[in-house]
Amino acid sequence: MLAPQASVEEGTLADRASTRLVQAIITGELIQGQKLNEAELTSLFGIGRGPLREALRQLEGMRLVRRIPHAGVRVVQLNKDMMADLYSVREALEGMACRMAAERMTDEEVNTLLLLLGQHAEQIEATDGQIYIQSEGDFDFHYQIALGSRNQMLIDLLAGELYQLLRMCRYRTSRLASRTRPALQQHRQIVEAIADRDGELAEMLMRRHISGAWKSISEMMDEDHDSKPKLVSRTKTASGS
Repeated sequence: MLAPQASVEEGTLADRASTRLVQAIITGELIQGQKLNEAELTSLFGIGRGPLREALRQLEGMRLVRRIPHAGVRVVQLNKDMMADLYSVREALEGMACRMAAERMTDEEVNTLLLLLGQHAEQIEATDGQIYIQSEGDFDFHYQIALGSRNQMLIDLLAGELYQLLRMCRYRTSRLASRTRPALQQHRQIVEAIADRDGELAEMLMRRHISGAWKSISEMMDEDHDSKPKLVSRTKTASGS
């Protein structure tokens, strides 16, 4: 009779470890490409290897980690090609979700979005415009738009399967001072279009917003690449010098 209780407890521990690992990956505490050592993680979270392995399986489903044969589990590496693909998909799907939200969200839900953006404005001002980090779920503007679409396929993708990977990408622009206030203003314009039930405009504004975010990330990745020290190859002479 103790087995079911043990199973529930193990599942709860796995969920807690999963939540902690997700946050560590999104914020870069666990860096991209890093190999995850089970012994170190079990010590860090104070749980057994069973719940930890279940947590890692959950992260695989979120596409935040990859299991490489004979090499263990590593944090996903977001290279430019992968992110370009992801942002193209995101632009199309979130634009569609916005158009549907304009048709289907209730007035109360739209007002809730406006209140949410008010909270976001306070956060931005509290950091003097340096940070715009949206908390997970109900406090996430993009998550709420996905739910407002009332389209279960879009919800499964944008608020489910791809959600944490998208958050990982978005975190990179959340700390760009040049993006914080413009991003908030763009969010407000999107909500205004939704409130006016103008689905075409709402979709266009969302697509433009995401396209601008990708431009910022792309430029940042190019700058990071250019700033890395280059390896200088030396041609050996016959004397070996």
